[in-house]
Amino acid sequence: MFANATEAVDFIKNEDIQLLDIRFTDLLGSTQHFTVSAAGLTADELSAGYMFDGSSITGFTEIHKSDMRLLPDFSSSFVDPFRSTPTLNMNFAVVDGETNKGYGRDPRMVAKRAEAYLRSTGIADTVSFGAEAEFYLFDDVRYSTTTNASSFLVDSSEGAWNSNREEEGGNSGYKIPVRGGYFPVPPTDASTEVRDFMCATLEKVGLIVERAHHEVGTGGQQEINYRYAPLLTAADDMMKFKYVVRMCADEAGMTATFMPKPLAGDNGSGMHCHQSLWKDGQPIFADPAGYAGLSEAARFYIGGLIKHAPSLAAFTNPTTNSYRRLVPGFEAPVNLVYSSGNRSACIRIPRAGDAPAAKRVEYRVPDPTANPYLAFSAQLMAGLDGILNRIEPPAPVDKNLYSLPAEELAQIGKMPGSLEEALNALAEDHAYLTAGNVFSEDLISTWIQLKMDREVTPLRALPHPYEFNLYYKY
Repeated sequence: MFANATEAVDFIKNEDIQLLDIRFTDLLGSTQHFTVSAAGLTADELSAGYMFDGSSITGFTEIHKSDMRLLPDFSSSFVDPFRSTPTLNMNFAVVDGETNKGYGRDPRMVAKRAEAYLRSTGIADTVSFGAEAEFYLFDDVRYSTTTNASSFLVDSSEGAWNSNREEEGGNSGYKIPVRGGYFPVPPTDASTEVRDFMCATLEKVGLIVERAHHEVGTGGQQEINYRYAPLLTAADDMMKFKYVVRMCADEAGMTATFMPKPLAGDNGSGMHCHQSLWKDGQPIFADPAGYAGLSEAARFYIGGLIKHAPSLAAFTNPTTNSYRRLVPGFEAPVNLVYSSGNRSACIRIPRAGDAPAAKRVEYRVPDPTANPYLAFSAQLMAGLDGILNRIEPPAPVDKNLYSLPAEELAQIGKMPGSLEEALNALAEDHAYLTAGNVFSEDLISTWIQLKMDREVTPLRALPHPYEFNLYYKY
């Protein structure tokens, strides 16, 4: 939005902005913020940044090295459409409080280093990402885990389970069947108004919305697509997108979740990542003579994604719930092959006409619990490793992978079956990520330890409700 601090301060004065909301992203991918008064703010004060306690942020530093500084990224600013007091939101980079050097665990700094590494290879100067983060809208959510009980419940007026519910004014019967939510019109699609509200608000904060619709899942699964952008901007856009979706849902008396698998027996939510490389303004993934119109560079890029998919999953599918989605069926991309237009493959080449600029790779594995700065950067690094080392992918498969004979399916590589498997794969295979110091060894080891300690190990120790169905009477 702004090129420098002077432009930002002038905007604050001219538009009577009263508050500056300072935002950054923690290692796990949650937006953190605090607010300062914009009254009398000078360009020098803004450029100097703001100190904070890094030891209080998940995955950051220890208490004896807690002084950290936030430095502004003026281009990422937008006026908050939800605050009653005029507020400018701005993303900040995290730097060491003493040295002012970029902090190795700051996700936005990883994205900047990834873009710089891409340029240093000479392969391309820009990578574009268009990410499609699906989500569910619910009317009610409740969950609890205690010593003697564990439960969750989500509810939606659209849910198939409410077809026999007594409702005020009578039950209209317009409920969405399980796995039957793709493209119905109102009144079956009862989410249209809130989705329109989201689209209008996304446009207000600078995203160009391209399409919006109900997704396959009952109980309010949604998809809103917006224009692609270079890696860092695309990651900023994803964080902005999540903020707007959650806030619009809240204002509508609903709740939005980006959990990959909130419902049993229905489709999960993915974050399909469309990506392409550009050099001097020209796309380098297009070649009319190649399979599906792909260039050699694009084929090798796919080879890198497929080769490193198991370790890449630690960043693209970073939760235990991610692997409830990555099971056969439900349009889940568990098979490590690529194909033209085939949604059962982990990589799809969209049929987007003959325009070279539209030629891209769609990596269908990621889900929206991923930290976009890390997930986008990791995908780029895997693809570049494929190009640099001329990694040939397996032959494309243009058949429904879910209906292949067992012996043929057994020859196809699979995604990890759990977060622990993905973390183990990352521990063994991450040299492609540390190339050019894009990901540090410290970040990778911290990520693995954090995920094991916070998610894998605790969940392993919890009785699961389904185990009572299976074993209580033994």
